[in-house]
Amino acid sequence: MSDYHPVEVMGVRVEMPSNQPIVLLKELDGLRYLPIWLGAVEATAIAFAQQEVKPPRPLTHDLFKDVLSELGAKLNTVYLTELKDGIFYAQLNFEDGPTISARPSDAIALALRTGSPILASEQLLSEAGIEIPDQAEDEVERFKEFLDQIKPEDFLG
Repeated sequence: MSDYHPVEVMGVRVEMPSNQPIVLLKELDGLRYLPIWLGAVEATAIAFAQQEVKPPRPLTHDLFKDVLSELGAKLNTVYLTELKDGIFYAQLNFEDGPTISARPSDAIALALRTGSPILASEQLLSEAGIEIPDQAEDEVERFKEFLDQIKPEDFLG
């Protein structure tokens, strides 16, 4: 694999004026942020995981986590690999097992539930990453405050 950087999920927000949900990831060993556009259902799944919301019945990603656990499979890492023709790609890397292609939104939602590290390729960060200089930290703080106030239900149509 080429060079990968650990990233953390900053949160989910709705981009205006398009009303399109995005997940924002931050490079842990650098200054770049990676916005990935996703659907409302996926945004809700990520927000639920971040806020540790436990639905009364397992949602798809909770079910997938439970199935992996019952089968003894361990998700080692999630790689956010590339952006091709406007579509983001990811892969799930299992311990002693296969590598499976996935949508980044599903991979992120599962990684948050399993505590698995998320890594973004240098290629992806170079193409789609946004560098936010130190003087813009107050903007990042405002974004974090926004994320603290938003609820998963805000993404439901």
